[in-house]
Amino acid sequence: MPGLRLPALCLAGLFACIAVQAEERERLPVTAFATLPADVRHPESLTVDPASGEIYVGTFDAREPATARNNQLLRFAADGRLLAQRSFGATPLTGIGFFRGKLYVLNFGASKLQRIDAAFTATSPIEDLASFAALTPPAPPARRVDNPDGSHDSIAFGSAGFPAINGLVFDRAGTLYVSDSFQGAIYRIADATTCVPCRVEVVARDPLLATTGALPFGANGLAFNADESILYINNAGDGRVLRRRMPEGVIEILADGVYGADGLLFHQGLLWVSANQIDTLVALDEHGRVRHRAGDFMGVSADGEPRGLLFPAASAVQGRRMIVANLALPLTPAAGDEWEEDVTRWNLMQFDLPDPPPPAP
Repeated sequence: MPGLRLPALCLAGLFACIAVQAEERERLPVTAFATLPADVRHPESLTVDPASGEIYVGTFDAREPATARNNQLLRFAADGRLLAQRSFGATPLTGIGFFRGKLYVLNFGASKLQRIDAAFTATSPIEDLASFAALTPPAPPARRVDNPDGSHDSIAFGSAGFPAINGLVFDRAGTLYVSDSFQGAIYRIADATTCVPCRVEVVARDPLLATTGALPFGANGLAFNADESILYINNAGDGRVLRRRMPEGVIEILADGVYGADGLLFHQGLLWVSANQIDTLVALDEHGRVRHRAGDFMGVSADGEPRGLLFPAASAVQGRRMIVANLALPLTPAAGDEWEEDVTRWNLMQFDLPDPPPPAP
């Protein structure tokens, strides 16, 4: 074929090369949606009011000293206009969820579940619903790893007993499930929309919920499948998506290699995983197979905003599009090794959702 130039590696595997090129052409492009206020950084969590399309953002500003932090709960209109912000000061926020006109907030810094009216203003009251504490023992059991040569390793986890509450998800009855990234646990709060104070129950404790990875967060994003028979769980440090059959199933591995598996969302048969260490959203089917990828890191703009995705931490569906939070959080103490260090304005991105997969035969 005159004029066709192929990389040398493709000559040894033409069809494999073509498959990779086709996959890259199908990557879903992302565009800018909204920029956070100039003094607000690190959007970590997202949720949407499905009726109004309003978008809610919680920030994870963990700078030292703590007096430098400016954690906020933000409310955006469906078109990206900032409507309101409520200060949470020095305490970083992680998971947030919308349920029946209220926002439920995991206050990571205070180890509390809190609630605020979804139409909040700068002075709206914040209600404490539940507190999380050190578990006994503080770390889950050791994890056995079987090796190909017939030997095995044992990974023992340490924990100082800090309850690293991270992801949350409601079932249709109003029961709330919460992940703990440091203590390797899943909590359940029955009647979370009506109880004050609420009782926190540990429903899963498993070595697959902890990590010794470079990213020091284990159990993270949570999502239910369509009929709520399966609870899906991300392990960020291990780069895994896990599942637990409800109500009393064991923790199983669904998918590996999703580096930095952070926020998790189930929509129309697909699990959308915010893979924060590869700057991409990955859509898995319920067998763990990759069906779509969205976004990529395209650099930092002249005004200090990420172009594309940079450390995406959460996503939320608004109609036929997905909104994504660019956490853009530097992780290492070294200077000059992370693009996140160049970010001075933080943003949300968006992309059009693909057509849903056909129903299973």
